[in-house]
Amino acid sequence: MFDAHVHIIDPRFPLIENEGYLPEPYTVADYRRRMSRFEPSGGAVVSASFQANDQSYLRAALAELGPGWVGVTRLDLDASDSEILDLHEAGVRAVRFNLKRAATDIAGMTRQALRAHELVGWHVEIYVDGQMLASLQPVILKLPKVSVDHLGMSEEGLSYLLDLVDRGARVKATGFGRVDMDVATALRRIHAVNPEALMFGSDLPGTRAGRPFREADVELIADVVGTDMHAVLEDNARAFYGLPPIDRTFEDPTPTLPLFAPAVREAARRPSSDGTTRPLPVVGPRPRRRPGPGPGPR
Repeated sequence: MFDAHVHIIDPRFPLIENEGYLPEPYTVADYRRRMSRFEPSGGAVVSASFQANDQSYLRAALAELGPGWVGVTRLDLDASDSEILDLHEAGVRAVRFNLKRAATDIAGMTRQALRAHELVGWHVEIYVDGQMLASLQPVILKLPKVSVDHLGMSEEGLSYLLDLVDRGARVKATGFGRVDMDVATALRRIHAVNPEALMFGSDLPGTRAGRPFREADVELIADVVGTDMHAVLEDNARAFYGLPPIDRTFEDPTPTLPLFAPAVREAARRPSSDGTTRPLPVVGPRPRRRPGPGPGPR
């Protein structure tokens, strides 16, 4: 499993109150205890609004988590090329546009994102309510590589999100406890447009969510995507963040999922609609789609 969306809240580093809210600490040790049964092979530590543009916590978290982990940061608009290069060396691979909880200079952020992509290949991760996606499409389509957090947040924006997915955007299958939509339907529709689009993340610790991550979220994903389970739980995100693929064979079909998570393993063996049993998934190279206009390769 690759956990593409984690927040680490380390009390050793500065936190800024956002809309009257300060989260409780959630350290790397807390995360490891919570996800011990899944034994993640890696993941992405994502900077949140209450961390502003602080990089010290992110550097420390990535150093503690080790290989396989990357960072998604918020940057000062005047960040220099040398700062971006230094963060890239520390493991940062993306910049986040938090358009839901922070006042932003979208034009300035877009220029910065294009500079970071040209300099080190970073992509942009967008946290936004789906209702804003229509108005943001002209901006998003200027960006070469984009992902959208939490399934786009709301049913109202799903049609616009699907259009972005068709143009190459990725979508984080995260934050099921904070969205206003039928999660299974959204997962199914996104996956149907592009099986490479969905990327699992726990969104732990789930600050300000209606509920945090639970194991049933993984079972839901497995039930919806079937034999593409490995792609959504691991392979899609590893490819998107530029990490090497997991070497997976038929003899060892689920090397990063726990033996005592039968519901996840059993999802690959459930009968399909025609009554036959689906084989265990063997994830190999998927034929690439032809590139089209818009953000990032398909």
